[in-house]
Amino acid sequence: MSTVAKKISLTGIKPTGDIHIGNYFGAIKPALELAKTYDARYFVADYHALNSVKDPKELRASIHSVAACWLAAGLDPEEVIFYRQSSIPEVFELSTMLMAFCSKGLMNRAHAYKAAVQENSEKGDDIDAGVNMGLFTYPILMAADIILFDSDVVPVGRDQAQHIEMAQDMAQSVNAVYKEQVLKIPQAGIQEEVAVIPGLDGRKMSKSYNNVIPIFVPEKELRKTIMRIVTNSQGVEEAKDPQTSQIYQLYRYFASAEEQEALASRYRAGGMGWGEAKEELFRVVNRELSPVREKYDAIMANPKELDAILERGAEKARPIAAATLRRFRKAAGIDR
Repeated sequence: MSTVAKKISLTGIKPTGDIHIGNYFGAIKPALELAKTYDARYFVADYHALNSVKDPKELRASIHSVAACWLAAGLDPEEVIFYRQSSIPEVFELSTMLMAFCSKGLMNRAHAYKAAVQENSEKGDDIDAGVNMGLFTYPILMAADIILFDSDVVPVGRDQAQHIEMAQDMAQSVNAVYKEQVLKIPQAGIQEEVAVIPGLDGRKMSKSYNNVIPIFVPEKELRKTIMRIVTNSQGVEEAKDPQTSQIYQLYRYFASAEEQEALASRYRAGGMGWGEAKEELFRVVNRELSPVREKYDAIMANPKELDAILERGAEKARPIAAATLRRFRKAAGIDR
């Protein structure tokens, strides 16, 4: 009896900064859902992080922290392929080969590079001030990450679709030159319903706004952070609109439907102060995050086993990567 092979999904995770609940609901949980329907591959993009993180202790700690976060959140390394980018040397060989099929003009149009140029121009600096080649060629390395593993789908928000479009452009250029499908053309899995999690100040939760609620801080610090959520001046007895309260918007992600309705009713009836609403938010947030935090702490306490998990993932990943390179090398005439 034949079975239809699952399509392949690929998700990269850059190890920079603390994981917060915006990452948890906006990226981690949706990506883990892919493993139910796809042959899912996940990797820690440690070479990408080098563009901004130069402290070796910080980078090493971030690699372990991000990997532990995904495992604590439910990633099963026995069911998916989970590896460190730097453990796959084929990524860098493919990057070099793709450079021969990628125009500088394409790199000039990359969002990150254009943003850096614009910022420099506004300050009156040289347009390339502070721009290293890692940042400039970032889309090529990302394309290699994607193409190397014959990815069918890469889940991204609409603002990240350009990365997939550039990977498509490079793969199509290779296939056009050699008049055969040497490389699989990936597709963007646009996540239209990506959760936009409000931060402490009501804006989108983001490290750049310094308005995040970290996942793995101790319980006391979690409560202290939640109590910092900005509210309006409405008094205890005044009725409040749950739809305009970031406390309630956050609450929805952690509470049951019954709990949501009960809290919304209390908002509308009046008699509930913001402090009490924050305490209720803390209760449901801590309820969900406590077991995840405990798993994370246990994983982080054994870094050797964490490294071993990533290495076992690399062992599964490298034969796939090698097969892609063999096709490309053969087509190019540099096979051996």
